[in-house]
Amino acid sequence: MTKAEGGKAADTELKPDTKVTIGGRNPFAHHGYVNTPVYHASTLLYRTAEDFLARRSQYSYGRRGTPTSEALEKAIQEIEGSACAGVALLPSGLAAISTALLSVLSTGDHLLVSDSAYGPTRKFADSVLARYGITTTYYDPLIGAGIAGLMQPNTRAVFTEAPGSLTFEMQDIPAIAEVTHSKGAQVLMDNTWASPLYFKALEKGVDLSIQSGTKYIGGHSDLMLGTVSANKETIQRLKDTAYTMGLCVGPDDMNLGLRGLRTLSVRLAHHHQAGLTVARWLEQRPEVLRVLHPALPGNPGHVIWRRDFTGACGLFGIVLKPVPEKAVLAFLNALSLYGMGASWGGYESLAIPFDVTNYRTATKWTPGGPCLRFHIGLEDVNDLTADLERGFAALAAAK
Repeated sequence: MTKAEGGKAADTELKPDTKVTIGGRNPFAHHGYVNTPVYHASTLLYRTAEDFLARRSQYSYGRRGTPTSEALEKAIQEIEGSACAGVALLPSGLAAISTALLSVLSTGDHLLVSDSAYGPTRKFADSVLARYGITTTYYDPLIGAGIAGLMQPNTRAVFTEAPGSLTFEMQDIPAIAEVTHSKGAQVLMDNTWASPLYFKALEKGVDLSIQSGTKYIGGHSDLMLGTVSANKETIQRLKDTAYTMGLCVGPDDMNLGLRGLRTLSVRLAHHHQAGLTVARWLEQRPEVLRVLHPALPGNPGHVIWRRDFTGACGLFGIVLKPVPEKAVLAFLNALSLYGMGASWGGYESLAIPFDVTNYRTATKWTPGGPCLRFHIGLEDVNDLTADLERGFAALAAAK
């Protein structure tokens, strides 16, 4: 639509920049105000006893939805594309992952999870799902169509993440989806890194596309939010699971999500370009063994990224040449513009050390040196590289 819901229909398919700007908005349902009001609501009143008994109302209870939640769901559905049948909002990215998994799995089922998945995803599979009799096998993220060899008669779902958490391996999602569907199973994907602006997961064969809205949808490091976008085959069980478990998002966090969504396109474009600029700069540093960024030519995942993705974000990693731990810590402690924090996706730049050696089970992580993950924020890239220069000077002095 070009205006409010009910306005004149657009003559052509709208571009992503437009969709994030107008998606889910209905000003004339709210006295013409541009933004949907923040509904702090639990109880909804009916005009008559007959209306109550027949549940004659657009809404029924705060947990089941308000104009605020509806606006955010519709906006995300717009940018996911025509393959999206609906969206569930959850209180965090991990809640979105766990709810999506529970919506497709039952006792006795088998689950396949990428070895490079987000650490808490593994924890949920190895603890909660295991207690309920659901078995998990971890697989090499580079397996592609070879996933067929791991499918069991009771395999119900394959969990993917591209690029991989911390180590940025690229998965061939269309190939995995084709095999998975041929075996009667469903594909889930953590699509937080690219978002649906840069990777249309549902159009590539994914059944449930998950985002940590805490990251780029929020964009300001001040809210917790998760989203699951579903196709027509999975939407009802997803919605039923979220509702039955009593999961919902607070109205103020939904409002912050809506506010962040409106600038998602322009922020991601900056994160993309700034991230590549800093990554290329790091490629030239003598202290760096390699840069883990699939949008860089020569990266092992670049061919898949170039084929399937339309952009990148500001998150990537590097492997340093071997140096003592004290030198790595000196590097991090010398940085003034890079904060040290576990999240990412906000306007600020971050740098943290990581080591996944101890919990990879289907693959071996042998990087050849200490590893760092960077998130490149909205600061000037020249200031950011100058800060890294100071870090490398401290690293050299601490060797």
